[in-house]
Amino acid sequence: MSDQLQILDGTNLRDLDLSTAVFDRPVTGAQILHIAHSRASPSLFDLPLPDPLKASSFNRLRSIAAIADESFFSPETEYEPLQASQILKQYIAAIADELKGSPLVVSILDGSTLRLLFEDEDDFAMLAENLFTELDVEDKGKISKSEIRNALVQMGVDMGVPPFSEYPQLDDLLRKHGAGGEEELGQAQFAQLLQFVLQDLEVELSKKNFVFIQNIQIINGSKIRQLLANEKELNSFIEKALQEKLNAKDGLGSTEIIRSFLEKNTKELGLPLYDGGDAADLFYDYVFADVAKEKGAVELEKEEPAKLLKDILEKMAEQLELNPVYQDFA
Repeated sequence: MSDQLQILDGTNLRDLDLSTAVFDRPVTGAQILHIAHSRASPSLFDLPLPDPLKASSFNRLRSIAAIADESFFSPETEYEPLQASQILKQYIAAIADELKGSPLVVSILDGSTLRLLFEDEDDFAMLAENLFTELDVEDKGKISKSEIRNALVQMGVDMGVPPFSEYPQLDDLLRKHGAGGEEELGQAQFAQLLQFVLQDLEVELSKKNFVFIQNIQIINGSKIRQLLANEKELNSFIEKALQEKLNAKDGLGSTEIIRSFLEKNTKELGLPLYDGGDAADLFYDYVFADVAKEKGAVELEKEEPAKLLKDILEKMAEQLELNPVYQDFA
């Protein structure tokens, strides 16, 4: 139960005022991208842009501005101020478009989850008891002070504790409370020390929130909508699908054949993985059951394969827009 979850879908970037993004001298392509990242970062909670997002955004920029990698990143290639400003705006727009299609899920730890723990003494006592029991592997009734670190690791971000690797202040708090020694503690002493550390952590997080990107992918149907809007690409995809019936016992008119084909192309279409959990399973079951219900068994058998596939894609796009599927990145 992370403190807050925010979805970064590019909206803030679209509202970004770039009227002051005026260059007073020629600049290189690398300098343009560096400035773009620094201008975009405040709208993304000052987070560095993930490398995959940078790469996909630059690929989108290349298609828009007809940019060649070699010359763009060459220190000898410079862009005049007016052109540089235009590229900057196009690149930030490309980042916003990429985020619209593949939003980022961001967690903000502000101490609120820890405050909730302290509000209920019974809940905190139970948490401390459970942690102590798990850490007391020898069942001695005592553990060393240094085990406080492992207790915080076990609590993790779901309980409002940032990872040590990204939040060095945690080590400072442990040193402050002498929680790195080998002195042994009973359960009550352990609970008291844990409370002191967590209370200080709550204060630190309330002063400055810890923000990080979750390893979660939001499947919202944007890629399918792009495909449906591009007649040439859609026809090419349908032609590819029609080839499936050559290797199938039944025609492509069978929803089973279509479902099998889509399963092989989940990445291309931005669809949930078939083994992506209950939400993904429910999504596929709902779409195909709804198509069958709307058309009926007789009409379904007579349906033209290409039209049936298009109808299924439209249904998928509609359903994912209303109810996005959340999955861990593969």
